[in-house]
Amino acid sequence: MDPRISVVIATRDRRGRLGATLDWLRALPESPRVILVDNGSRDGTADLVRDAYPEVRLVALGRNLGAAARNVGVREADSAYVAFSDDDSWWASGALRIAADRLDDHPTLALVAARVLVEPSGRIDPTCLEMASSPLPRHEGLPGSPVLGFLACGAVVRRSAFLEVGGFEARFGVGGEEELLAIDLAASGWGLCYCDDVVAHHHPVASGPRPGRRRVQYRNALWSAWLRRPLWSAMHGTARLAAAGYRDPDARAALRDALSGLPWVIRRRRPIPPEVERALLALGR
Repeated sequence: MDPRISVVIATRDRRGRLGATLDWLRALPESPRVILVDNGSRDGTADLVRDAYPEVRLVALGRNLGAAARNVGVREADSAYVAFSDDDSWWASGALRIAADRLDDHPTLALVAARVLVEPSGRIDPTCLEMASSPLPRHEGLPGSPVLGFLACGAVVRRSAFLEVGGFEARFGVGGEEELLAIDLAASGWGLCYCDDVVAHHHPVASGPRPGRRRVQYRNALWSAWLRRPLWSAMHGTARLAAAGYRDPDARAALRDALSGLPWVIRRRRPIPPEVERALLALGR
């Protein structure tokens, strides 16, 4: 067992997918402690874990916290580093050891973004191709390509840094929740890197994302801009979404959703340092 690293999974009503994921994680040479946070499932997920996977630390929530359920799992962990899996994703053999070594060797590194292979074809997720070709300048002493984003199903975090910035925002649910966390880590002076030799596998359901996911992603992107970007940049993002709303009902609905949260955004607004905004602009965001 590698005591440096744990795996946190947040799940809801995916009992049929979860068993295979837990089997993959159980077979890893690192033998990580697995912490499963159940977002109020009604399909017997908690019973499955209790009966078939007694070694898994189960946290059964009475409600759906979305991505913020991962925060609960990270607080439960007693390891220096935490890897995230979804109920349909798992880590390649040896990947967690490599990630932990990188975090050991680079004390200012908060997050390792993995190369995510989409199954059953094994193709590289397009987001990983973008991260691999990041235009951001390399940081001396940090591994891989510097990034300001990641896929949650393929990320390993330094637990202390994650908790320092508050983890995933509870209001965001699931869909684009990674952006704000990445920005907050960078604004606090932490490094985020894409490392091609750290590999995760993702086997999404054939039917695609759950209904309403794109609407949530649009809303969260706008909230991230309003919460952290300079006013001119946030206004530009708002105008882009409003323009998209003429042809995309999801964008139109997302703008309404975002506006309903404006009082909360104003209270929580904390503009990022200029260097982080410059990096976001270099990435076309």
